[in-house]
Amino acid sequence: MQIKYTKHLLNKLEDIFSESDYVLRYEKGNFQSGYCVLKDTKIAIVNKYFPIDGKINCLLEILKSVDIDVNLLSEKNRKFFFEIAQTDLEL
Repeated sequence: MQIKYTKHLLNKLEDIFSESDYVLRYEKGNFQSGYCVLKDTKIAIVNKYFPIDGKINCLLEILKSVDIDVNLLSEKNRKFFFEIAQTDLEL
């Protein structure tokens, strides 16, 4: 899957978080990787000052590193989640 860094893709990734049991927040911070995941409380925090491509890369990395319950996702988001799960990131 070729990744195009658009607002639409960002919205689709945010939609997966909204249907999952993880809470996505954009806040300022000096995270070394641009994001922070609190796995015990299921909160993902992304640097709000990142450009769109930085936010998308962070969300893709987070989705690949956490356990998302795919049963909570709608059929459309489940299909999209499996597509991005098989995509290799070229950062």
